[in-house]
Amino acid sequence: MDVSLLIQKAEQTHRLTENEIVHILQDEAADAALFAAADRVRKKYVGAEVHLRALIEFTNICRNGCLYCGLRAQNSRVMRYRMTPEQILALAEKASREGYKTVVLQGGEDAYFSTDVLTPLLRQIKSLDMAITLSIGERPYEDYAAFKEAGADRYLLRIETTDRALYEKYNPGMSFDNRLRCLHDLKHLGYETGTGVLVGLPGQTLRSLAKDILFFQRLGADMIGLGPFIPNPDTPLKNAPAPQLTPALKVMALTRLLLPDINIPATTAMEPLEPDGRLKALQSGANVIMPNITEGEERKNYALYPGKAAAAPDSPNLREELDKKLRSIGRRIGTGYGGHKK
Repeated sequence: MDVSLLIQKAEQTHRLTENEIVHILQDEAADAALFAAADRVRKKYVGAEVHLRALIEFTNICRNGCLYCGLRAQNSRVMRYRMTPEQILALAEKASREGYKTVVLQGGEDAYFSTDVLTPLLRQIKSLDMAITLSIGERPYEDYAAFKEAGADRYLLRIETTDRALYEKYNPGMSFDNRLRCLHDLKHLGYETGTGVLVGLPGQTLRSLAKDILFFQRLGADMIGLGPFIPNPDTPLKNAPAPQLTPALKVMALTRLLLPDINIPATTAMEPLEPDGRLKALQSGANVIMPNITEGEERKNYALYPGKAAAAPDSPNLREELDKKLRSIGRRIGTGYGGHKK
């Protein structure tokens, strides 16, 4: 197969077969052409704006034991914390004053944050005229419905891998079918629904990555968050092979080609690998950045992977610094809520 023709096909039709995706992923000679095509599709469908989402990591307490995650319940070395609703609201108010139009509430699966705790908070944040994204894991349908009624607009629930065997290996005690149920519940309730994968998990193949990308398309995902798997020294996968940026960028670029109008964040996980990793992502299909506005020790202790806090430094002039970087590649900060332009 001629990879250049396959990339051209994807750019024009937004369709590829599983075998065609595998062929592009395994070919290194056409990487530059792949990234350029994804950048053109991004420009055509979602424009030059980069949407900023204010990320609040409000609890690092989690009931799950995912083998790749630094927040896994069995990790006794991480200092646990849980913000109060008042602390979360204060950060959301600060984000609103600074011009953010979306707040992302992200945390471990912490049972304290029931609907009784979260729904009043969501209504208060909604009164700030902000879009709300939740990323708090698996919940019953009734919880998702309550959050939606209280003002949540978007929900990010990464599947991490659509390879059932890998999923069950790395997420002990969790159900692949329940993960799918949650994603379909979110779609049914009218959320802008996000998912995504880790690229580089031990045992992951190019074919499983191709299946991941086609799953995004079948789901009709509104946003995809993905990045390289970075081994955490406090997890069972601490001795996994060193991560690489390029494979994650290739999955991102192919995702843009096949889902041309969705939102794709340039994640902080790309920065520890290369200092300009997020800028490269923005030139390979991404159109969203999620600045971390979590403060103090909490920021340091949301330790998903090594180097995370340093990759997203806390700066009082963060928006200005981002604006300067974005203008250097011909982009600009978005001024609206930045929803999925279907």
